Parts: sequence; C-alpha cells; structure tokens
Amino acid sequence: MRKQYHARHMLASLLLFSATVATAQTPSAEDFAKRPDAWELSLSPSGQYVAMAVPTADGMETRLEIFNIQSGKSQILRFGPQQHVSDITWTADDQLVVARAEMEPLKARPSTQGELYTTDVKGKNQDVLFGYVPEHEGKRGKRNDHGWSVLAKVLPNEPGMALVNFLCWDCGTEPNTVIFKVDTRTGARKEVERTSGRAYYQFDETGEARLRTTWDDNDEPVQYYRRNKGADWAPLPKSIAGRQIYSVRFAADNNTAYALITDKLEPAQAYRVDIQSGTRTKLASNPDVAVSGFMYGGLEGLPFAVTFDARSPSIQYIDPESEWAKLHAGLMKSFPGEMLSFNSFSRDGNKVLFSVWSDRDPGSYYTFDRATGKAQKLVDYRPWLKPETMAKARPITFVNRGGQNIFGLYTAMGTGPKPMVVMAHGGPFGIYDTWGFDDEVQFLASHGYAVLQVNYRGSGGRGEEFEQAGWKGWGTTIQDDITDGVRWAIDQKLAEPNRICTFGASFGGYTALFQPILNPGMYKCAIGYVGVYDLPLMRKTDKNMGQSKRTARFFDRTLGTDMDALAKVSPVQRVAEINVPVMLVHGGDDHTADLNQYKAMTAALKDAGKPVETFLAPGEGHGFYKPENRAELFRRMDAFLKKHIGSNAK
Repeated sequence: MRKQYHARHMLASLLLFSATVATAQTPSAEDFAKRPDAWELSLSPSGQYVAMAVPTADGMETRLEIFNIQSGKSQILRFGPQQHVSDITWTADDQLVVARAEMEPLKARPSTQGELYTTDVKGKNQDVLFGYVPEHEGKRGKRNDHGWSVLAKVLPNEPGMALVNFLCWDCGTEPNTVIFKVDTRTGARKEVERTSGRAYYQFDETGEARLRTTWDDNDEPVQYYRRNKGADWAPLPKSIAGRQIYSVRFAADNNTAYALITDKLEPAQAYRVDIQSGTRTKLASNPDVAVSGFMYGGLEGLPFAVTFDARSPSIQYIDPESEWAKLHAGLMKSFPGEMLSFNSFSRDGNKVLFSVWSDRDPGSYYTFDRATGKAQKLVDYRPWLKPETMAKARPITFVNRGGQNIFGLYTAMGTGPKPMVVMAHGGPFGIYDTWGFDDEVQFLASHGYAVLQVNYRGSGGRGEEFEQAGWKGWGTTIQDDITDGVRWAIDQKLAEPNRICTFGASFGGYTALFQPILNPGMYKCAIGYVGVYDLPLMRKTDKNMGQSKRTARFFDRTLGTDMDALAKVSPVQRVAEINVPVMLVHGGDDHTADLNQYKAMTAALKDAGKPVETFLAPGEGHGFYKPENRAELFRRMDAFLKKHIGSNAK
C-alpha cells in the first residue's frame, strides 16, 4: 500500500504541473491529420528496453525505435523504404518480431499484412521470418510463403522461440492452417499442427494447442479440445462452451483456463474453466454488453479484471485483492477522467508499461517502477492536441421504435442545442463506436458542431443476436435506429432541428446519402466519404474481383441476393429524392468501395440537377492515407458544413 500511495502522489504532481500550462488555441486541420509521435510501445522482458513503432514526419514509413531505459539512448531500425511495422513482440530479452504493415486509412494507423520480420535490439541479423521474397537475378528468394502469418504465442521458457499461425493459400482446396514452432533468431521452423481450412488455435503455457475452432459450410463455429496434454482432439463439451470460446489464457497447471464464452448468441461472458472436469465458473457478465477483454497482471500472469466498452468504458475487478488490481486502481486515481491499460511487463514484474487515454486525450505511455513507486513518461501520443481544447464524448442510451435500448455517443463543446452532424460508423456489422479519442469527431466538435454516433442494430459489442438483428437492414432496420437517435437528440434539446447534416465513411457514406431520402426535411446536407451508393453494383463488382466463397456467403446472409430489393435501398436509384446539397469524397485507388460507386453517384446527382461538390484524391484508397489529403478533407468539410448548417448558413 505504501508503494501505491507514493505512485498516486507522484503522478498527481505531474498532472498538477501539466494543468498549469496555458490553454492552447483550437487545433488546425493539419493538427488533426498529423501522424502521432508513436503508434505502439512494448517493454522488453528484461525491463531494460522499450520498443516503439515510430512514423516518419511525412507519414510514409514507420520505423522501429529501441529505447534503453537505463542509458536513455535509442536506436532506429528500418525494414526498407516506405515500409511500416506493427504488432511489436519480444521473443527474448534481445530479440523482437514485428509485422510488415500497411496504413489502414480509415483507422489511419498501420495494420499487419501477414508477413513477419525478426531482429535483435542492435538491428543486426534482420530477416524475413514469414513472407514472400521473390526471385532476384535468377536466385530463388529465401522465403516463399504464400499466405498470412500471425505470431500466436511466445514461449517464455524457451527464449527466442515462438508459435506462428500460418494460413497457407496454396495448400489444398481450402487454405490450410498450419502452426509452426519457430526459432526467431535463426528462422528455423517446425510444423506442429495442421488443419484443412481455416482454424483458430489456443495454447496452454507449454505451447501445446488445447482448443481449436473451425467453421462448417454454413460458417458456424465447430469447437474441439484436448482434455489432457497429448490427448487426441475431441468435441468440446457444451458445459464448457456451447458456441464460442476465445481470449483463452491457461494457468500454470495447464488445466485451469480463463476465457470469454458464449453458449448461443448472447454477449460474451468471462469464465474460469476446469478443462478436465468440463466445468466452469462465471467471473463477470452483463446481459446487454459483451465483456470486451481481460486485464492481466504480469508477463504471463492471470486476469485480475475485465473491461466493457460497448456502452460506456468500465472495469470490473474479478480479483480485487490481487496486487495488480490494487496497483491499477491506485494509478487510475492519478488520472481522473481517463482510462488506464497495462500494456506489458518485465519478467520479474517490477516494471510496468501502461497507457492512459480518454475521449479528449489521444493518450500517453509511461513506465512504472514498482520498487521505487516512480513513473516515467515515455511519449505523448499526440502532444500538440491538448485535452483542454477537446470536447467531451457522452455515452447515451435511447429507446428505438421497437422498444430496444440503443447505445451511442454524443460529443459537443459546452451545453445546449447545437448544429449537429450525424456520423454513422462503417461495417456495418460487428463494428461499433467506442468512447475514446476520434479525429473526425473532435475536428467537428472543435468547429462548434455536435456529433451523434449511433451503435445501431448490427453493431458489435452486444453479442451475435444484436448483430444479426441488423442483417439485411442496410436501408431499413439500421436506418430506423439512426433516425430514432436523431429524434431523441432533438427531443433532448441537444440538436438544433433545422441545422443537421450527415457524414460517414464506407457504410457510413451510404448512410449519409440514404438518411435524407428516408427523412425529407430532417437534414440540410450530406457528406459521403468512400461510400457505397449502388448495392447491386457492389455485389456485381465484388464477384468480378474474385470474392472468396466465405465472403460471398457473408454478403448473401447480411445483404441479400434480391437485386430489385437492393436497388430500392440504393441512393443511386433514388437520387430524385435527395433534396439536400451533397459532397462526395473518394480515393482514386479505392478497391473496397470501388471507384465506380463514386462515379455512378456523381453522375446520377448531376444528371438529376442536384447540387454536388466532389473531392477525388488520386492514389488514395478506402480512406485517405496522406496527412495532406486528410487535412484537405477536413478543410473542405468545414467549409461545406459552415455553408449549410454553420455560421454562413442562410
């Protein structure tokens, strides 16, 4: 307790100092578009180093920086020009594995591309661990891996050794899933498991696969397990999990496991499972919201808490007497209004890497020394964005026309009714908006707008039943929930009813143009960003691009196959009913919402004599990658909204 008291007051003094800094001016479009100082951090098992994924100033490359906590020195490692790294994992005190990544534009951060690199802390012996190295000048490449690889588990008792999950694209009629045991120092690998088709393995502490999920021809999960180490695979008893079991961590006895479980279509709940006896004990649940994850104590420690994030962010300590729960609770008190996550730990448990973040704060990373009770700030994610200049995001709940509780977020500066932007998330299925910092939301709020985000039926975080309730509801069920959310905001005096616009990306772009069709007079303008506007065209385009059978089945289930019905809920087909000014934004190389979607919608609006502004960015894909294009998007949105619901509106 004495250490926790010291930590609280030391960190509180840091916050008092930061609070004395003069309030900054409203950030610019460039400020919101600028890359952060670091994407992710990871503490080495020795506690000596922190590895950081650091973007270059122009955002065109992400490098690996190794920071020595003791000496204060750092070293930059590159993996090739214009290459990005993500998913930093220490496999030994001096060895790391990273994923080759590409920028995910709509998330504006690097995302793995299924290839793995390995390096030591000094940048020597860098190599491709899994990936495709093409032939060069007649010499065969060292790696010829046609597939997708993910580092599945580090083996802490065997320094440098790890398990890699490899989805092999040219193995059999269906891609095989192969588990390799890999020496990350030398690249030597040995196959230990193989399944025909997709499979998801979960391992005990020795690295043996104990749980396996495959999917049948209807894409329903099929669960298997090994009751004892070395046993054959057998069907998983319903007493353990009736439908899904994931996020599994085994205790040292390699029998007790902690997992998130569903029996039918309900929100996931947290359990402690006895594998041999086939019994389980519930640790945490909520009938409306899924447990989003565990919080672990120590490098290979057990869970001390669970988190929920689909309604409002919350933490439930499932082991409140744990030293880690007490440490976490103590540190939380030093950061009022923020969430705090343990990111990684030293092997001896003395050093902890943690991050803090909120709706107004992009986040900061610290190390905490439990022996001294002192914290050291390593990096502010985006120090030029000051929390005191940002708007609060308020979790909301309203009742839709069918009597169901619908969750969402309302973000605005100050109080009282404001001009409002209705911002639907993409997907639409399985994705959901969560409380936290959002560039687009905060940019809009900083210019005086309220932002409404609705987690409509079909959104994730509330179980499969809630998600499936939105299937085949692109233009009906989902839109009803969004409409009901707008009406609720008006009734609550949060929105000025004559100053409302829509904006969204991907499926959100579709919604931005379809909402004004369904609700004449409710909106004054619409902004579609990399959106889909012609559903029959989307289905035809996807099939022509070699859509996988699994993806095709998913669209059949969630969107439907009736092309006449899809045409009736397509903005392109109902352009005569769009009676608001429109702005369309698209990337010239978008292969998700094909460029033909933008062309078709633009042509339809012009042919119908409807006002439309356009912004087509050459070289951009499904969302903008370059900071200068993101900044230009923000500026154009600001001018457009100002004209129709802002200070220049009639």
